[in-house]
Formats: sequence, C-alpha cells, structure tokens
Amino acid sequence: MNVQDPERPVLFFDGECNLCNSTVQFVIRHDRKKQFLFAPLQSEAGKHMLKELLASVGEDTFLLFYRGKYYVRSGAALRVCKLLGSLWSLLYAAIIIPRFIRDAVYDFISRNRYKWFGKSAECMLPTPELKERFLTA
Repeated sequence: MNVQDPERPVLFFDGECNLCNSTVQFVIRHDRKKQFLFAPLQSEAGKHMLKELLASVGEDTFLLFYRGKYYVRSGAALRVCKLLGSLWSLLYAAIIIPRFIRDAVYDFISRNRYKWFGKSAECMLPTPELKERFLTA
C-alpha cells in the first residue's frame, strides 16, 4: 500500500518499543474514522519513505506524515491527539508550550522507554482486519 492520499495521516513508530506499540494500539482504538495508517520505522515501507528524513532526526523518534508534512517528537504526538478528535483533541492545546520544552520532556521519555516499558524482539504483527492499515514495501 502506498500513501498517495495526503488526507490519510501515516504514523511511523519504533516497532520494537513496547511504549510505541501501546501508543499505536491506543490510536487504533480511538481512531473512529479509521484514518490513520501505520508503519514501523524498521519496516521496508518505513525505511523507504523516511530514508532522507531519518538521517536528520534519528530512528528512535515518533513521526507523523500528514498533508505533505512531517511532524516529529512532541509535535507529532500532539497532532495525533488533534486528529483523533473528541476529547483527545483538547490535548493539542499543549502546542502553546514552547517546542524546546515539549521536546525535552519527549526526549527524556524516549531515552528511558526501553528501560521503563521494555523492548520487543520483533515488530508488532497486525491482525488480519488491521493489516490494510499497515504500510508494506
């Protein structure tokens, strides 16, 4: 599957990170419009789509591609909340916090995520009904 439709947000995540996998499961549960597509950073689709970008931001970040733009770290997380709608969109108000502060908190959690939440030996395997929402090469 490719991402020719710029209206479909694509969430790139660390497929080996338990926190990241839990976040994806959260998004899937709360994505009433079924608008989000997903790709582990370690997948062929993730590597292909993000080849140039990953060199500058690193492979251990949370990325959102939406309407032709990439959002990273806390900006990506807040944009996901906004796109989920409902009460989750209220969290987007945190965008007024300066990015260097938001990203410092994000980076602290990111640096400790394996220690706190663990690491999987392999990427999450989507169920058959979710498979169409996960990008492949």
